[in-house]
Amino acid sequence: MVTQIAVCGPSHCTEEEARNARRVGRLLAERGAVVVCGGGGGVMAAVSAGAREAGGTVVGIRPDDDPSTANADLSIRIQTNLGDARNAVIVWSADAVIAVGGSWGTLSEVALARCRGGLPVVQLGGWRVTDADGRPVPGIHHVDTADEAVTTALAAART
Repeated sequence: MVTQIAVCGPSHCTEEEARNARRVGRLLAERGAVVVCGGGGGVMAAVSAGAREAGGTVVGIRPDDDPSTANADLSIRIQTNLGDARNAVIVWSADAVIAVGGSWGTLSEVALARCRGGLPVVQLGGWRVTDADGRPVPGIHHVDTADEAVTTALAAART
């Protein structure tokens, strides 16, 4: 069975986040994983471009019903018309999640992944989620590079 890795991140991202996402997409494709993302701009567009450049498959789970809003590097586009509820579809379609950067939508995907029986989450940049006592929330692997993110996610993936 093919490993599916969800890559989440802000639709408006920094240049560093875009570089990291593009590298993550390339590395996942080179290792035979399918990328699942929201299919829009920012981190989603960068991870899609990286994966497609390496000959990979990218599935975009869109929040609307307008195909013109999807990024051009998707292999497969799924129009859900679910709005932000599509985040659950992204997470439930994945064997692990890589979050690049942080936004409220990204945080919702991280939370959904952890609620989904502890789906592995790798965080590259972005927010550090802590409990009420300031301790890191268990199950989120914080890494410093795209290479670490991909290696960690593939090793932890539930397949």
